[in-house]
Amino acid sequence: MADIKLDNLNIGNITPNIGNTQKVPTKNFMDTMKEVIDEVNTQQKTSEQALSDVATGQVKDLHQAAIAIGKAETSMKVMLEVRNKAINAYKEILRTQI
Repeated sequence: MADIKLDNLNIGNITPNIGNTQKVPTKNFMDTMKEVIDEVNTQQKTSEQALSDVATGQVKDLHQAAIAIGKAETSMKVMLEVRNKAINAYKEILRTQI
């Protein structure tokens, strides 16, 4: 499974929390997505390094390299699906008549 962590997205920050006087640190969607994209980028770089090590024969544990490549592939697929869903939601909003 990919290491993309969306647990930082707190739904309570999106909907108003009426009656709660406790100060909740807010984190907007853009910051959360930036962190996730940075994590995917890090996994891609790790995967490229592992692939390079395999190609040059410097890798000692082939299984770890395969796992790193698999994680990067899965996280990229998840990120592309999130992007596709966001684009579809945007298009749906544009089609909505006011």
